[in-house]
Order: sequence, then structure tokens, then C-alpha cells
Amino acid sequence: MPEPAGHGPEGAPARRARRTDPERRDRIIDACLDVIVTAGVSGTSHRRVARAADVPLGSMTYHFTGMDELLREAFARYARTVGDRFEQRLTAARDAHEAKQAVVAIITSDVATTTRDVVLTHELYTLAAREPAFRDITNAWMARSRRELERHFDPTTARLVDALIEGLTIHRALDTPQEAPRHDVALVTAAVERITRG
Repeated sequence: MPEPAGHGPEGAPARRARRTDPERRDRIIDACLDVIVTAGVSGTSHRRVARAADVPLGSMTYHFTGMDELLREAFARYARTVGDRFEQRLTAARDAHEAKQAVVAIITSDVATTTRDVVLTHELYTLAAREPAFRDITNAWMARSRRELERHFDPTTARLVDALIEGLTIHRALDTPQEAPRHDVALVTAAVERITRG
């Protein structure tokens, strides 16, 4: 005789199927970035990230060996996301003129244009400056940027353009509203032309 539905052998209640959450690890990584934006690296803890991700605290140690691993995963994801936007701009450029326009767009529209990007970029730079173990993330990010620029410029020019992107985006991000017009499209275009003229 078949067992009653929902019961195991001899009529014992069946064990409830274990709830699966295959996206939990990704959700924790994204939540870690959110916490860094609001609390900084120094204020990021397992408890805060677990609360932001809406997961049990035990999930933190199940998915990550410690806070360093979680921070590495989170910042590596952020760097890849920014790098993807950078790559899309420069891959779409068909010649040097369009590459220059792409660089202007990267500076004025893509990089550090939101508070979230500004905070995450500077938190990563600060962490890498203090902890050499995190420099492989920033080094890989910069190397990727230069490779994309070298699609259109010689290596020396690519390095200078990369430095210009870094410098102008930092200045632009930290400008007061009164100073912001100093970094408008016309100024950025002129700067890119000067560096790439040769």
C-alpha cells in the first residue's frame, strides 16, 4: 500500500526539503559593497553584511574564510564592473578620433560619476595602499585599462592617458559645485588632445 503523501516510512513525517539559495554568495558580495559605501572598510563586519544581505550570520563563515576574502571578492567584482564599462567604450571606437571621444566619455560620464563609485574606488585605493595583499586587484585593474587604451595609442601615451583619467576623475569627484564647471567636456577634450597629439 502506498505511503500517505507527505509521510516517510511507517507513516513518519517526511523530512522537509532543504531550502536552497544558490545566489546567496553573490548576494553577500553585493551587500558587502553596499556596506562599504555606507560604513567604509573599517566599519564593514560580518554582522553588518549578513544583515544587509538578509542571510544568517553563519552564512558568512560558510561562504568565506574571513573578512579579507570577502573584501577581495567584493572589490574584485567592483573593479571588473568598472573595467567592463571601460572596455566597452574603447572596443567600440573604430579609430583614434573615436578613441579620444571614448576617453572623454569615460572621464565625464562613466568613472566616479556617482557617490557609490567615488567611495568604492577610494576605499579600494586606501586599502591597497595599507595592505599590499590587495594591490593585485588595483594592479590588474590598471593593467586592463592600459591594455584597452593600447588598442588605439602607443604604450607611453596609453599610460599618460590612463593617468589623466585617474587624475581628472578624482578632481571631478571631489570638486565643490562651484568648481565643477572647470572639468566640463570642453576642458577634458582639450586635455586628451594635448596628451595624444604626438
